[in-house]
Amino acid sequence: MDFTIDAEQEALKGAVRGLLARAYPSSETRREVVSTEPGFGEDTWRKLAEMGLLGLPFAEEDGGMGAGPVEVSLVAEELGRVLAPEPFVEAVVLAGGLIASAADDQQRAALLEPLVAGESLPVVAWLEPGRRWASDAERVTATWANDRWTLSGVKEPVLWGARADVLIVSAATDVGTGLFVVSPEAAGLTRDGYITHDGLRAARVELQATPASPLGDVSRDQAPLLEAAVDAARVAYGHEALGAMSTALETTVGYLKTRKQFGVTLNTFQALTFRAADMYVSLELARSTVTWATIVLDAAAEGQDVDVPAAVAQAALQVSRAGRHLGQDAIQLHGGIGMTAEYSVGHYMSRLTAIEHLIGDGPFHRARLAAQVSDHEVLDPIG
Repeated sequence: MDFTIDAEQEALKGAVRGLLARAYPSSETRREVVSTEPGFGEDTWRKLAEMGLLGLPFAEEDGGMGAGPVEVSLVAEELGRVLAPEPFVEAVVLAGGLIASAADDQQRAALLEPLVAGESLPVVAWLEPGRRWASDAERVTATWANDRWTLSGVKEPVLWGARADVLIVSAATDVGTGLFVVSPEAAGLTRDGYITHDGLRAARVELQATPASPLGDVSRDQAPLLEAAVDAARVAYGHEALGAMSTALETTVGYLKTRKQFGVTLNTFQALTFRAADMYVSLELARSTVTWATIVLDAAAEGQDVDVPAAVAQAALQVSRAGRHLGQDAIQLHGGIGMTAEYSVGHYMSRLTAIEHLIGDGPFHRARLAAQVSDHEVLDPIG
């Protein structure tokens, strides 16, 4: 199968790389940006909007570019290469994708147009304390009374939750899980923001009888819509991880070629070269599975009958394995300098760890894949 991109996609990739190279010419620039609020470059965010990237996956009638998962993946991978903190996946892929699939025409116009213009930052509050990546809501409940919906409960972590201009909150309803729009000024809403270990931002969001508006039709279970949007975000995060792993490997190989020990460069030592080669194999295996998941997503968007959850689980599982391998070995092959906050490889390891925790770790996705196995006989371990 041909995984190469066409000329237009290559031009998109080059344009994004050029923009990010100017925005983040060094790891020091990135550290300066994430050390101040809001934790990402708002000027860079506006430039992404000017390039049309914030509307990339949305239909043209919604103000978007009508592009697909492949184009989204190219942007995400370039963001990962420089650890750009801009919330592209969180706002565009996850929140925007959920709005595009669940909202009615009026809601899409009200919510997507400001996002595409870079004037609004919507985020999804779906993760709950003590529940590992469950798409059905349980800890936040929705109540219909006095001709309005109110939400009560806690969501955490909510990425960029303290900065968000719009919150899309999943909540338990009588029919399953519903999706609701909450204004940041709503009564009973508390957002406690904090810095995550990779330098980005998250928040604990508490709702106490907080007024909310339904996103689309909450008279039916909307958990499948949320799960589909989360799977699309998992693939985009996978591409971001590929970008981060690529840079971590390039940085490590460059170090082995220049750092001298006993009068020779480190790549002279065969054991170290073998370990760098193993890192490359892990990266390419992850790239193959994530690219395959992207192709499956694209086929699903065109109406083909494909197994998206299985492809996503396979990709996320490999990203989990490869991210740990490349991140840890990049630090170890650098020696003591790899442990310092001033050097870049530790930050790549931190971001790869954060991505694993966002998309679901290895045991979670192994369980997803195991649950789909139905053609093997279960043997009695005693008999």
